[in-house]
Amino acid sequence: MFKRPKLEEFPAYTRNYIKLVPEGDIVDILTEQLDKTYNLLSQVTEDQADYRYEDGKWSLSEVIGHLTDTERIMAYRILRIARGDQNPLVGFDENEFVKKASFFVRPMADLLEDYQNVRTATTSLLKGLPQHSLKYRSNANGFDVTVETVAYMVAGHERHHLKIIEEKYL
Repeated sequence: MFKRPKLEEFPAYTRNYIKLVPEGDIVDILTEQLDKTYNLLSQVTEDQADYRYEDGKWSLSEVIGHLTDTERIMAYRILRIARGDQNPLVGFDENEFVKKASFFVRPMADLLEDYQNVRTATTSLLKGLPQHSLKYRSNANGFDVTVETVAYMVAGHERHHLKIIEEKYL
């Protein structure tokens, strides 16, 4: 069973994300988050998906794409670390990813289906990990992290963006 890592086990830049994650099993938290996020965003119209609350900010569809891309990368990190891979895992430029992805041309229903599929794959991966692998460590984006740490980063990152979505987009 996953246990919430101590705050000092997280890279400093993610601590504000992690503070948003409640106590509990991370697989359950991610599953509940999937339902909440999907239900909230399935009501979004195509016009709302194109909305930017400020010049230079991502559209809502780009935020959804960013969440999905980031989770894919985090799940890959979880897999590599859980399998004992000690090779450093490099970071990524989320702004370049969004710029190159053209999320704005995809219908919102497609973006949500993709998000749902990625989250389902992430929770499936986490459920199948041996207990002993949860504390395995490696270097990701220049920081020492465990499998558990990265799993909590997924949930915290999404909670951070959901708060912005609710406050500024919807």
